[in-house]
Formats: sequence, C-alpha cells, structure tokens
Amino acid sequence: QKTYLDSVCLQYPLYRLLNSHCFRLLKNGMGLIIFFLCAYVPKTEAGHCKWAEVLKDLERIKTSKDIDVSLYTANADEDVKCQELVMRCFFLETEVILHECSIKNCSKTQDVWNILKNGNESFKKNKLTSKKSGKCKECEEYEEKNFTEFVQNFVKVIQRDCK
Repeated sequence: QKTYLDSVCLQYPLYRLLNSHCFRLLKNGMGLIIFFLCAYVPKTEAGHCKWAEVLKDLERIKTSKDIDVSLYTANADEDVKCQELVMRCFFLETEVILHECSIKNCSKTQDVWNILKNGNESFKKNKLTSKKSGKCKECEEYEEKNFTEFVQNFVKVIQRDCK
C-alpha cells in the first residue's frame, strides 16, 4: 500500500533539482532573456505559413496512383489580388478529389480530408473575404489538368503565399 510519505519522498528531490538549475537561471536577466527566446521562437517558426499543414498533406498525396481526376487548375502566377480566390478554387477542387476518393476508396482519403479541414481552419482564422475583381477568374474558367499538375500548382500557390 502506497503512503503519503512515498509521494513526498519522490517530489522533494524533483523540487530540489528544478529549484537548483531552472529557477536559478530565471533569477538573473540573461536567464529571462533565454527563457523568452526559447518560448517565442518555436511559435514564430511554426506560425510562419498559415498553410503549412496543407502543404504537408499535399506532399503526402502528390504521388498517389489511385487518384485519377481532371481538375480546374489555377496558374501559380495569377495576379496577387486574386490569391485568396485562387486558394478557394484549389480547395473547391480538393472537395472533388475527396468525393472521388470516397467512391474509389483511395489510400490517401484521410490526407485529402486533412487538406480540406486545415484549409477551412486557415480561412476561418484569417477571415478571408475577398470578392471577385474584374481580373480574377472563376474556377471553371481555368484549364482542366490532371491530378499531378493540379497538386504541383497548388503547392506553388501555397509557397508563393507563404513568402
């Protein structure tokens, strides 16, 4: 039977270890600077690109052999003012991929679902609300391309947006 004393005996050495090394650093200015840099840098690195998770999933699906669809594919060099509408078009076409995968039971269905989920989260977080301008095309105005070309252009558009 465990006793309260056993718990105290384990906690005291841990307290001494933390108190001697970690907290001593925080008592001086340099320790505080290091602490804040360590806490801040990973967040800025991870938050650099709002589409980072989508990009990872695109890398997973780009070599899929069981996805065989033609999709309206925006060009990576579209006008910057149309960037959000181009992204929305890619996500609409990704819904087509998901539909095809559900019919054919593709091996990458979960990755396609993740692209849509993460893309929708990014749109919500950033409250993107662009309206169609005269220069921007509707999705159906783009040329239909095979799955491989679609993914390549999608990746290029994301990379352009993340710069």
